Amino acid sequence: MKVRVLYHDHCFDGAASAAFFSRFLKETRHPDATYAYTGMAHTADQLFAESMFDGDVNAIVDFKYSPNPKLTWWFDHHQSAFLTSEDAEQFHGGNNPLHFFDPGYRSCTKFIRDIAREKFGYEAPDLDNLVKWADIIDGAQYATPTEAVELKAAATKLVLVIEASKGSETVQNIIAAMQTATLDEIIAKPEIAAAFDPLYQRHLRSIDVIAKQARTEGGVIFFDLVGHDLEGYNKFVPYYLFPSDTYTVSVSESTFRTKVSVGSSPWAKEINHNLASICERYGGGGHPRVGAISFPVGAVTEARKAAAEIAAELKG
Repeated sequence: MKVRVLYHDHCFDGAASAAFFSRFLKETRHPDATYAYTGMAHTADQLFAESMFDGDVNAIVDFKYSPNPKLTWWFDHHQSAFLTSEDAEQFHGGNNPLHFFDPGYRSCTKFIRDIAREKFGYEAPDLDNLVKWADIIDGAQYATPTEAVELKAAATKLVLVIEASKGSETVQNIIAAMQTATLDEIIAKPEIAAAFDPLYQRHLRSIDVIAKQARTEGGVIFFDLVGHDLEGYNKFVPYYLFPSDTYTVSVSESTFRTKVSVGSSPWAKEINHNLASICERYGGGGHPRVGAISFPVGAVTEARKAAAEIAAELKG
């Protein structure tokens, strides 16, 4: 038997969700199955290929809904969980007992943990620290920007490796390890430590680049990373550098998309905009306090136009 798990790639909560779900399934339903993983990324063309659902059991965790009849399990907590209104209608009208959605959760990992406990009587107390950190990280519940940016805890170091490593192999190795090992044990693994060191140097460089590129006005931090070889960055760096500002809007490029990122400071006293709703107007989405829009590769002009419009709206 084969279990295929599609998860939000290069995301700590996505990896932790895949790990917790796999552990749950192994210990309650399919102990002898082969588990295979597919990392999913938000792109301008967010269609699920039929070939993705190649398991006897197919699951999506921490990612958008698919109406494919081969989808066995689904867990998500994003406001923008449905690609179309038809998908939303199918989910809400289907009452599938293995499909779960609750945008009230800060992390999908905790959502899966709670569903496994309440619906299926499953407990994994040795994974409580994994659940705790997934909730802190995906819910931006860090005590200070320093904790989020200076990467002292094992979990924050793993965030860097998961978000910045190329391809999906390293992330999937971490998913396998998360099912039984502690976060301290995982970051100490020679292959993970070796991946962390150059990524940490890149992280330090990104702080310098953002400090030089950023402009602030009306509580909004804006910067453009196109051409700076920074496919991603720690989203708390802007508030580490400019702690009195509320919102961030940035433009960046990767091998598979041009991206506009929109965020709000977790330490701001008041947020007056739903960022997911703003991003949805441009074909993106996310959570009320953080969102993003994916444009095709090379669509820099279009992305910059959207970013400028959003920054102007947030300033207003």
